Formats: sequence, structure tokens, C-alpha cells
Amino acid sequence: MKICVLGLGYVGAVSAGCLAKDGHEVIGVDPERTKVELINAGRSPIIEKDIGIIIQEQVAAGRLSATTEVSHAVRHTDLALVCVGTPSQPNGGIDLKFVRRVCEQIGEAIQTHAGAPVIVIRSTMLPGTMRELVIPTLEKVSGKKAGEEFGLCINPEFLREGTAVHDYFHPPKTVIGEVNRASGDLLAALYAKTPGPLIRTDIETAEMVKYADNTWHALKVGFANEIGSLCKALGVDAHRVMEIFCQDQKLNLSPYYLKPGFAFGGSCLPKDLRALLYKAKTLDVALPILSSILPSNQLQIERGVQAVVEKGHREVGILGISFKAGTDDLRESPMVELTERLIGKGYSVRVYDRNVSLASIHGANRDYIVNKIPHLSRLMVPTIDEVLAHARTLVIGNAAPEFSDIPRRIAEGQTVIDFVRVSQSRSIAGVYEGLCW
Repeated sequence: MKICVLGLGYVGAVSAGCLAKDGHEVIGVDPERTKVELINAGRSPIIEKDIGIIIQEQVAAGRLSATTEVSHAVRHTDLALVCVGTPSQPNGGIDLKFVRRVCEQIGEAIQTHAGAPVIVIRSTMLPGTMRELVIPTLEKVSGKKAGEEFGLCINPEFLREGTAVHDYFHPPKTVIGEVNRASGDLLAALYAKTPGPLIRTDIETAEMVKYADNTWHALKVGFANEIGSLCKALGVDAHRVMEIFCQDQKLNLSPYYLKPGFAFGGSCLPKDLRALLYKAKTLDVALPILSSILPSNQLQIERGVQAVVEKGHREVGILGISFKAGTDDLRESPMVELTERLIGKGYSVRVYDRNVSLASIHGANRDYIVNKIPHLSRLMVPTIDEVLAHARTLVIGNAAPEFSDIPRRIAEGQTVIDFVRVSQSRSIAGVYEGLCW
């Protein structure tokens, strides 16, 4: 395939060299003449393990060259890979002037392109940038329609400095956000031999994935450092603690707790987090990340209450009040707090939860209901049908399997607010709405 790579910085130089190594004919493009001259001399413009040798070999083989002329490169290629920088602005945003300028140059070039090249954005851009900047700029300047007269994808990179070449050939995943199927097909062919999952999705999701990844990585570093700070104050080997922590790949290093939904609750997470924060306070150890978890959790409950209030219906049905499906535990259940808040606001509430019944539960959970929330037990009904008959706004509070068909059972004028996503349907305003999707 004939490919041009626009931007010969860190991502662009690695991509250009590795694509040439894969057998493609690659032209690198950069306005900085020094970088172009280095590439054409068979030398790398960046310091990165293995890329210098790759560039030297591919230039010698005639598969890699560089130029400062965008128009020449784009008009003679099937696929243009945009790898220009998106530096941070003082307010925390990103500077898109390089992306805008390159899009203008590409648009000018494809005016006279004989085919329908695919433009692929590798630069990291906030969700919405493709729709709000890239597509309008390309279409306006070229006079052509994205997805019809030229292809367009976003293909976020997951390269780490120091291991970028290895990461290019062995990525954790390959993500293609495509404007249309044909655009994605050409780009997918580029990665046909690349190991790991290939995910094809819409462009907004692909834009967001990179930010989710990097924010998660930053959070992991901060989390480990705060645990380490507390461990040091306690005289505990923090590396040994985290070594053991990382051996749990069922819960700790897994997708298990990483699904957007409602607040956490139960008898362990809130209690243990408070205890840890109290201990840190007695040792005068600041833990800003860990200290923000409970306020963040409380904010999710606030969002849930507001979602119900915004529907404007006084008759509300709660399906699932225990803190998670398959348990009768109501201790610190966020659904209990949400229900109490609604009662306090004068809502008429009915509650159904197969596992929560005074006739069948015992011990601490029964004592909790009788002594702490006796008023809630009077709102509980024995069947889902009774909740459906009462409520105009239905709240699904946990992922009990019997709730999976609720979105299909509602009548006209009823709204489902799903806190846990029992359905893969996207939110439909006034009918089926997810709390945070």
C-alpha cells in the first residue's frame, strides 16, 4: 500500500519506519526540513530503541522517504496517516492548530486526487474534534464528502516511549473509529497481521478510548503512590503489598469493577475506605486521590436522585434495593439512600427486590431493616407487576436477571432509568435512559 505519514515526531517517525518495515511504500511529511533530511539520510529524528536501524534499512531498501510537501505526498498515496502534535494549552485544553493546518493541506491535495484516499487521524484529540473540526475542514477545503468521496478514520496509538517499536508490532489492542465501513476496511487491512484484538467502532468512542486509557494509567500511578505513602508511614513494605495486590487478576486487575453504573455500597468498601483514611489522618499522611473516592461516590447518588426528579413523575418504582444483585444486604446500599431521598421529597414509591423480604432474611440484615429503615419495608411489594402498575418512572437498581426484560415491558408514558445497564440499548430520552451512558 502507498502511505504518507504527516508529522515526523515521536508517533510519526515510529509509524513511518514500522509501516515501511511491513513492506509498504511510505512517504514521511514534516515542515521541519531537518527531520526530512535526517529521514532521507537514513537516520532517525527521534531517540527510540530500534527505530534508527529500521529507518536506515527501509530508506536503503527504497521503501521510506520524506518530504516537506504535503500535496505531493497525499496525491500519490492510498492512505494518509496524520500524526501531528496536539500540545496542551494553559487552560488544560489542547492546541489543534497543527491538526487544522494539516487538514487544510490534505483537503487541498485531495481536490485533484484521482481516487478516494483514506485519511487516518492518529493524533490524540478530545471527543467531538472529528465532527467539529476535522470533517468540516476537510470537506470545506476539498469540496468532497467524507465517507463518500474520501475515507476517514481515527486510529489512536498506544505507544510507550522506550518500547514504541515493540508496542507498534504488539499493541494491546487496535482501535479503528470509522466514518463508513469502506474506510475502516482499508485501515483494517493494514493491521491484518497485527496481534491482539481489532476493534472497529464509531469515531467518538475511538476518540475517547485514548483518554480513558491514559487517565486510568495516571490514576493507577497515583493510587500506588498513595498506598505506598501510607505503607511507609506504617512501616509496611509497599512494593510487597502491591506485588500481592497485582496477583489478583480476578478482581483487582480485571474488568470487574470497571463498568459505568451506580454508586458502590455494602458492608466492606465504604467501611474499609473510611478506616484507611482515618488511619492516614492520624499519621498526617495526605491521600488526595483516596480521599476523593467517597465524595465521588456520593455525587453518583446525587445524579441518580436528579435523574428521577427530572422525569417529573411522582409515582416511582424501585427494582432492586440491595447494593448488588444476588444479596439481601442493605447496609450502606446507595439504593436505600436514593429511596429515602425520594420519600423525603414526597414521591410515592414502591420497591421490589426478590432477595429482600422480612419473611426470609435473618441476622444483621433483618435487624438493619427493622431498626434502621422500617419505613422502607412498608413500601415493598411482592411482585414486579405491582411496581409496573404503580410507577411512571422505574429505576433499575441492580443487575438481577429478572430485570433484563423490563425495558420491553413498560407501557406508554413510563420511563426506565437504568443504573446498571440491563440492556445493551443506548439511552432513549423519556423511554429508556442510562444513568451514565
